[in-house]
Amino acid sequence: MNSKSKQINWQTYLAKELPTISSLLSDSGYSLQTDQPHLKGERAIIQSLTTQSGHKLILLGEKNEKKVVIKATGDKAGMAELERERRCRLALSNLNFAYDKFYAPREIEFIKRNGYVISVYEFIEQDSPFLDRPIAEQFTISLRGFKIQERARATTRKHFKKAANIFGERNSDKYKRLFTGFELFLQKENVDKFILENVYKTKEKLHEGSQRIEQYCGFLTHTDFVPHNFRVKNNVLYLLDFSSFILGNKHESWARFLNFMTLYNTELERLLIQYLEDNRAPEERESLQLMRLFRLGELITYHQDKVNKSTGDLQELSKVRVRFWNDVLAAELENRRVDRNIVERYKQTRDKLRSQEEKERQIGLH
Repeated sequence: MNSKSKQINWQTYLAKELPTISSLLSDSGYSLQTDQPHLKGERAIIQSLTTQSGHKLILLGEKNEKKVVIKATGDKAGMAELERERRCRLALSNLNFAYDKFYAPREIEFIKRNGYVISVYEFIEQDSPFLDRPIAEQFTISLRGFKIQERARATTRKHFKKAANIFGERNSDKYKRLFTGFELFLQKENVDKFILENVYKTKEKLHEGSQRIEQYCGFLTHTDFVPHNFRVKNNVLYLLDFSSFILGNKHESWARFLNFMTLYNTELERLLIQYLEDNRAPEERESLQLMRLFRLGELITYHQDKVNKSTGDLQELSKVRVRFWNDVLAAELENRRVDRNIVERYKQTRDKLRSQEEKERQIGLH
């Protein structure tokens, strides 16, 4: 099915679900805002392509003139995801092996009614978007986020078992198995030879570095630690997504963040790598590099999957993204940063292929 028909399905889904959810919210005194940025652009299309994690709506609303964030779903898998996210959120506030506090927006209500699950949180109004802040401030905030995570490590069997049951767990063997899955998928897709060659090299490095990966496992790490998943107000970092925590390698959150900054702020990427090289053991730098390679393989696989499930500009954009992240992977295999000309060319092509709606959605997103 092409992206256009998928998008029509998504609009049909919205037309069916929004009135019911709006009515349930109204019963509790909430109203929805007219503009809903999380229901349009690429996010809407990608949501329509998602089959495993379930569908859910992320909405902006208000009650008594106070802005709120609402996550709502009547989808079975989506409900399980919201339930799990809530369990993770509650567990984080009671971790007996964490030395720093994980801050989160206050939960206002958790509604289970008429076959729907709805979670309502306070809206954190940022002082300014993360990427608009001075570079020194961005560095301090991001480093603080990493330190909060790395000070939560399960060192006893009891702590590990309890946390793994809640958040899930990855060790070096699990990382290698996951990457083998990426490799097999890309082989089946008959991607370009040079992409597969880089994937094979990465697999070898992950196997060679298995001991190093394992050395830094057992930490509570956020696998999607990027600016749109946290907010900063009055110098406090508030996490927004709690379903992405796992007990795994502590540098996986670093890797996700640095791969993001390859596109959005290379100076911050450089400073964080420099910090690790100057202030931590060489083994940490090795672990980070292995995690970056793992996550880049995941990115290539993710976008190749979207190539098959879309058409038109979105399909072409997915192809461009596969090639771009392979270029980044090739550079990181040599422990160097990708050429900035490659990045700029990619961003120009990406922006040409993006819809006007998506361009508007991106404004102020980070």
